[in-house]
Amino acid sequence: MKQAKFTFGNGKKPEIEINKTSSEKFWQNPNFTFWLYLIFILISFQFYQGYQQARQEEIPYSEFLSYVNKHEVAEAVVTDRVITGTLTLKDKKTNKPRRFITVPMMWNNDLAMTLEKQGVTYTVRQNSNWLGKFLVNWVLPFGLLFLFWGWMAKRMGTMGQGVLNIGNKIHIHPDDQPKVTFDDVAGAEEAKQELKESVDFLKDPTQIQELGGRMPKGVLMVGPPGTGKTLLARAVSGESGVPFFSISGSEFIEMFVGVGAARVRELFEQARKKAPCIIFIDELDAIGRARGAGPVMGGHDEREQTLNQILTEMDGFDPSTGVVVMAATNRPEILDKALLRAGRFDRQILVDKPDLRDRAAILKLHSKKLELDNDVDLAVVAQRTPGFTGADLENICNEAAIQALRRKGKSVTMKDFEAAIDRIIAGPEKKHRALNPEEKNRVAFHESGHTLVAVTVPTGEPVHKVSIIPRGIAALGYTMQLPVEEKFLSTEAELRDQIAILLGGRVAEEIVFGDISSGASNDLERASEIARSMITRLGMSKKLGPITYGRSQDLQYLGIQGQEERNFSEATAQMIDEETRQIVEEQHQRAIDILTEKRTVLKALATRLEEKEVISGEEVNEVIGTAEAKGK
Repeated sequence: MKQAKFTFGNGKKPEIEINKTSSEKFWQNPNFTFWLYLIFILISFQFYQGYQQARQEEIPYSEFLSYVNKHEVAEAVVTDRVITGTLTLKDKKTNKPRRFITVPMMWNNDLAMTLEKQGVTYTVRQNSNWLGKFLVNWVLPFGLLFLFWGWMAKRMGTMGQGVLNIGNKIHIHPDDQPKVTFDDVAGAEEAKQELKESVDFLKDPTQIQELGGRMPKGVLMVGPPGTGKTLLARAVSGESGVPFFSISGSEFIEMFVGVGAARVRELFEQARKKAPCIIFIDELDAIGRARGAGPVMGGHDEREQTLNQILTEMDGFDPSTGVVVMAATNRPEILDKALLRAGRFDRQILVDKPDLRDRAAILKLHSKKLELDNDVDLAVVAQRTPGFTGADLENICNEAAIQALRRKGKSVTMKDFEAAIDRIIAGPEKKHRALNPEEKNRVAFHESGHTLVAVTVPTGEPVHKVSIIPRGIAALGYTMQLPVEEKFLSTEAELRDQIAILLGGRVAEEIVFGDISSGASNDLERASEIARSMITRLGMSKKLGPITYGRSQDLQYLGIQGQEERNFSEATAQMIDEETRQIVEEQHQRAIDILTEKRTVLKALATRLEEKEVISGEEVNEVIGTAEAKGK
């Protein structure tokens, strides 16, 4: 195993041996090595004896007596079972004296007299091959089985999947690996600022101690998946230059009860020896779930013991030693309250989805390695990706490079980024799924209805692209709107306009074809959700008043919405249904009025879309302007 070196704040570079699993420690035990070598020597000796016997030529006993009478036996070793020795004759192939072995009828004095009379030097031995029998019958089988078991245990310990692997799975990042710093993390400025304070405490803990305070024991990073929580933890390690112990919450749990608690004790014991250092527990919710929830089973007991040990260890160590526990989770609502109290995880840092400015910075960071064309505008890409996480944006840059490679381009263009965004949002193009002329015409009018209503309503966002190319599993087309600026609130007027835009496709089919299709199913679902949310959660109903109906564990910053608990009567439920229906029907009639008035523009827009299949926002404005000018 290699050794990892780390630099502390005082400039020293102590060597830290990477932790080994219990199986590795067992294999490197001096006593075990001694016995292993001893067994190997004994087995080798036994095989050597067998090899020597294999070199000897077996001859009949009568032939041996003939050689004796002819004075052709140089020497002999006589036992109660076999006679071995060397002849005076030489082997024709090797030109060396021939060795022989023979089995006598029995030992008698006449043979001894004959050997002595013929001048043969002989030795008499009592053959009790107990060592060979013991090695072959007992040591060899059990030795091979033991070696096989040890090899399997070591292999499973390396893979981290063995049922017998009860060692700790702690990873220490050596300083010969590329360090991650805060410069490698774009956006999340507030989170980085709070983490920088933890780095300063690790480098010089006396600053806070002189003021009578203490450095925080624990830092919990909370946020949706893909926002960079683990990356920030690695950046803290790179900035501080101290040992970084990393382990996933799920790695504490094994099939044996008590293993998780043992790993926690070992982890904190090693951390105290290497202080100042950082302990990072990823996916804390795997072991930090609130106690008492769910049935009491073996795995549940093991998880609770592990959690109790973590709570005890975090209470037990002195923060002045310089050990900081960092953890990350995307499900803070299920964590045990004892973990979140002061004195354990003193700081909770929200790592939220990036805003427009942060998305542009993240795209700039991930596109450094790309050969970008001059037409690439990362600000437009950032505008087109609201709600995307850092991992999503990295994926967009990679997909754009793949699109450029697919068309054998030498640089990544803006069209490649557009194609990458469309692929991630709506799925890959289904070029083999060709629509028949009737369906293509219907989809063109459907998407034109969405587009025309979006352009007409007061709060509609500008249309960026309209497509009728099938994508993903069920999307036959889509209308993409580009927000002008980042918004965190929606007014009642904006929500009503969104419902009207969603219903625009269905209304276009009603007006043009006189009937409706199944293509508006998702539009109706989203429109109904917005309307019901306006009534039950946002208090936007004059009839029901500013009251919230129903309880739900709703964490908007994590994008998690739990099952709603009903806390109102049947009469209220009926009123909610009536109000929801009224909002949807009002916006449905509004969309009818808009598209009926602009039916000529609708037809012109659908014709252009059916002809080109994909049109940009500039082309949409051009078609609408031309059609309105002709109508006047």
